[in-house]
Amino acid sequence: MAITGIASADDFSSLMGRWQRTDGSYVIEIRSIASDGKIEAGYFNPRPIHVEKAQASKDKEHIKVEMTLRDVGYPGSAYTLVYASEKDALLGYYFHAVSRQFLTCFLFG
Repeated sequence: MAITGIASADDFSSLMGRWQRTDGSYVIEIRSIASDGKIEAGYFNPRPIHVEKAQASKDKEHIKVEMTLRDVGYPGSAYTLVYASEKDALLGYYFHAVSRQFLTCFLFG
């Protein structure tokens, strides 16, 4: 997907808060988003897992979230999500680095 430009911080405001996956106790907490899309986030399963980097970007009319985890048991596991405003949900894929599997995931606030 081609990025169409940098969005304003207001464009990302709908991402703020706690998002829980429907298939377990996995939680992404988006605490802040800078104007360049850099996200300050936490990840919990249910204990905290180190978030190496997290970024929001605008792709046409969609908001995309990419997050990489780097911790014991999470050597580069990553999320690629799109915000679905009509459902107020994050939808996409989770790459589990240990098993090298992609999982479809849905997160709700």
